[in-house]
Amino acid sequence: MAQSAPANPFQPPPHTAPFPDLGSGESRIERRTSFEAGPELQRGVSAATLRDQQRRLDSALAAIRPHTPGTPDAFVVTVALDSDPVFAREAREAARVLGARYRAEGRMLVLAGPDGVRDDAPHGSISALALALSHIGSLMDPSEDVLVLYTTSHGADIGLVYHYGDTGYGILSPARLKAALEEAGIRRRVLILSACHSGVFVPVLASPDTAILTAAAATRTSFGCAAENDWTFFGDALINRALRQPVSLEEAAKMAGRSVAEWETRARFLASLPQVSIGAEAKGWLAQIEAHMPRIASAPVGRPAFDPADFIAPARAGQK
Repeated sequence: MAQSAPANPFQPPPHTAPFPDLGSGESRIERRTSFEAGPELQRGVSAATLRDQQRRLDSALAAIRPHTPGTPDAFVVTVALDSDPVFAREAREAARVLGARYRAEGRMLVLAGPDGVRDDAPHGSISALALALSHIGSLMDPSEDVLVLYTTSHGADIGLVYHYGDTGYGILSPARLKAALEEAGIRRRVLILSACHSGVFVPVLASPDTAILTAAAATRTSFGCAAENDWTFFGDALINRALRQPVSLEEAAKMAGRSVAEWETRARFLASLPQVSIGAEAKGWLAQIEAHMPRIASAPVGRPAFDPADFIAPARAGQK
């Protein structure tokens, strides 16, 4: 009798159950407002899994080096908030690209689930991100150091969606992310948010000391998030291509915007309209932390997010 192949231990959990209603309140306005607190729900998670995830997070945080006095250091955090493996793949490679660009060796953290090949990091969640930001804030000098945060997931007009299989759910609202950053004392920050409707974060998070780039305007979707992909449109354009070049963050954002616009036009999608807001103070310290970026571009990795052959029927592309 032929034996069946063993299950892949690195296979991410699928979404099979409906996303629960996390809002509270009697009226529609009250329920919508309740999402600003960033609700998060876990259900059916074993104690062994909870212990394993806590150990992973504690170990990863303990390995992060503190700042070097007198030197502006970058701390890189990448997080996949959804168990669809495209996001885990993107978060892992984004850490490598951003870590090399900002010389963040020893100061990088990846929060991502299994991607079909590995499951070696603390899984991304709202609470894991909040704990990570709190710890990293304690290692930083707020007058010198910079947080570089990359998030990738699905999104809604109320925030980023946390959705891990059928066990983890939540909404990371702009207000919740702002509160976590402020509580951690992280003032200088580069925030790169890849999700549908991620432009909702710009008016809440923008500040003189913040550079914020989003995959879409507040009222638009972004593309390329099919589970089998290596990259979303925005991740491929910005992280995998533009930020591998020895150019400023502002120029990289322009390059990525042009690529995304071209791909969406060719696929006949409604433009996602990526957003860019770079504060006046941020332009000064960005020049400092980018002064030592690699001067030779590295090559993109993985399958391109846009392949014309895949978009003969536009409905085949996933929205985020």
